[in-house]
Amino acid sequence: MSGNELALNEEQAASADAPVDGVAGRRTDWWAEARGIFWLVLAVLGFHSFVAKPFYIPSESMLPGLEIGDRLVVTKYPYGYSFVSPTFHILPFIHGRLFGRLPERGDVVIVTPPGSGTDYIKRVIALPGDRIAVHGGIVFLNGAPVPRVRMPDRMVPIDANTQCKDEEYPGLRTQGDDGKPYCRLPIYRETLPNGRAYDTVDRGWSPGDDYAEIRVPKDHVFLMGDNRDNSADSRFSTALNGLGGPVPWENLGGRAEFTTFSLDGSATWNPLTWFGSFRPGRAGLSLHPAREDKPGAAR
Repeated sequence: MSGNELALNEEQAASADAPVDGVAGRRTDWWAEARGIFWLVLAVLGFHSFVAKPFYIPSESMLPGLEIGDRLVVTKYPYGYSFVSPTFHILPFIHGRLFGRLPERGDVVIVTPPGSGTDYIKRVIALPGDRIAVHGGIVFLNGAPVPRVRMPDRMVPIDANTQCKDEEYPGLRTQGDDGKPYCRLPIYRETLPNGRAYDTVDRGWSPGDDYAEIRVPKDHVFLMGDNRDNSADSRFSTALNGLGGPVPWENLGGRAEFTTFSLDGSATWNPLTWFGSFRPGRAGLSLHPAREDKPGAAR
């Protein structure tokens, strides 16, 4: 074997042992991976805290518009930012809001009651300086009754999330023309002075139907649930799991915008049950009240 052939064979052997495109022998940079995950988590938390986040409806306080199992989007920026804006309520109480703006009457908002870490969802009824009272289930704003009109009953399908229990909705469980069970809810449409209208549930007298007139303090809002006989809101004390009267605006976490999807509660760990649990027709529902303009209506 010549010297040239020997050198060529040695060169080929060396090239065979070399990594292809630098892949073989490369070690995972776990520190770089950890940094990437950290920045990803930080970006998600930042988006949830300052732009928008998903929200799950755990109660029936906002029937008929929102049902247990609804998922929706809450935007964080419409009212500015406060100590409750971060996804995890870990900040101490700080007075005021950054880029603060008061909500509009009729807005559906997320609120964290003072001294609590639990988020509620309610509707803004009165603003700072307003006088508000409730007499016989009728809301009075600044001495005038809020107009309301009896609407056709709402037939809400009964499922694992909406059970229409007799102790809460006596006599309202019924059967529809399709043979399926429904909860027949009596509906009243309220129209606030700014022309914004929304549907409420009123089954008759309940403890929240009478509330002595108060004046909403500066930088506070008065909140109520649309399911007037089944809502712990500003009409009730914190001892009754209510909001304890008007709520400081620092405690508003954002504005509810629209539903994304809704589940009827029938899903289990089995993925085959997931798609069947989706409620039809509840995706993409706007949570902004309709505006029924009237001559002279205040904006």
